[in-house]
Amino acid sequence: MSQSAPPPQPPQSGPVDGNPYAQQAPAAAPGVPHPAQPGAFAPPVPPPPVRNNLVLGLLAAVAAAVVVGALYGLVIGATKHEIGWAAVGVGFVIGLAAGKAGGRNPALAVVGAVLALGSVYLGQLVGEAMIIADHFHLGFNEVFFQHLGTVQDVWKEDADPMTFVFFVIAALAAFSGARKAAR
Repeated sequence: MSQSAPPPQPPQSGPVDGNPYAQQAPAAAPGVPHPAQPGAFAPPVPPPPVRNNLVLGLLAAVAAAVVVGALYGLVIGATKHEIGWAAVGVGFVIGLAAGKAGGRNPALAVVGAVLALGSVYLGQLVGEAMIIADHFHLGFNEVFFQHLGTVQDVWKEDADPMTFVFFVIAALAAFSGARKAAR
C-alpha cells in the first residue's frame, strides 16, 4: 500500500514554533530576493536623470523666440498697442522651451533672456510693419522685407520708456522660466 501526502495547508497566522509573539513571514514577491518586513517602507525611488543638453536647449529657445516674436508682432499689429502681459508670455515661453529641452545648464537661462530681448524687438518690428502696411494699403511682406530700415526708423520714433520696460520684463520672464522649467 502506498502512502499519500497530506493536502497543502494555508499558512497559519498564529504562533510559529511555539512562540506566541512570532508571526508568519509573508512570501517574497516574484523577482524580489526576500520578502518585505512588516512596517518597512518601500525603497527610495531614484531621481530622474538630470537633463543637461545645451545644444538642444539653444535650438528650442531659438525656435520659440522666432515663433512667439512673430505672434507678439501679430498682437501689436492687430491691436496697434504694445501689451505688457504679452511680453511676459514671450519671455516665459522662450525660457520654458530652453529649460524643458536643455535642462539645468545655467547658460540657458542667460541665453533665453537675450533671445527674449531679440524676440520682443522682432515682434515690435513686425507690429510696426503691420501698422504701416495697413496705413498705406501695402502688403506686409513688401513693407517688412523691402523697407526694414524705414520700419526701424519708425520704431525708434515710437519707442518710449514703456517699450524698454517690456524688454526688461520679457528678459526676466525668460530667465525665470528657464530656471523653473529645468527643475
